[in-house]
Amino acid sequence: MLVTGAAGGIGGAIVRHLTRRGADVIAAGRTLSSLDAITAETGARALGFDLESEESIREAIEGLDLWGVVNCAGFGGEIATPQDTDISVFDKVIAVNARGALLVTKYAAREMIRRGRGGAIVNVSSQASLVALGGHISYGSSKAALDNITRVSALELGRHGIRVNSVNPTVVMTPMSAWYWGREEIEKPFLEQMPLGKWATEDDIAGPVVFLLSDEAGMITGVSLPIDGGYSSR
Repeated sequence: MLVTGAAGGIGGAIVRHLTRRGADVIAAGRTLSSLDAITAETGARALGFDLESEESIREAIEGLDLWGVVNCAGFGGEIATPQDTDISVFDKVIAVNARGALLVTKYAAREMIRRGRGGAIVNVSSQASLVALGGHISYGSSKAALDNITRVSALELGRHGIRVNSVNPTVVMTPMSAWYWGREEIEKPFLEQMPLGKWATEDDIAGPVVFLLSDEAGMITGVSLPIDGGYSSR
């Protein structure tokens, strides 16, 4: 299993869940040093590459024996309206969240097809692709693109026995996200609109990802699964 963004909170949780179940996990990140903690904790193998470089991705993935892939790496960008957005930030968010995931899928799928044993790909998207969230013009657009990459990849790769799905989490309240989502004027009205009324945890996201990778999800492909406490069902 290849997990990108393994040095992050959600990516690290996915690595932990997979290794606890006996999976052979390759934990990927931009630098090898950023992966020291998660590899020491779990025994996963480290792999470094730059999601903004096709050559870096190709060199890292070509020749790997892969069955499963989790595209978890992401870049949040900025909180901005369409009229105020910094287009250079928009370009970077798209480059990492959509283009980078597509490139990983491009080269990983080739290796999965070469092996001829099928497989599963899970893209970590966002509820921001399913509903409009204020200030999320760049991030939401990148994740909407990722959801379409999921659907088209599911269509194209199904003939090879490869399933492709997305999970679409709500906010995981980490120190990184608390600067915005932890503000009372933001947090209170948002949670009031969510049926479950609470933020997600990293394990809340990792569990469904592992399920979608498993044989128990053998007839599920091309879906975008909200993990958002019911927010997008409003």
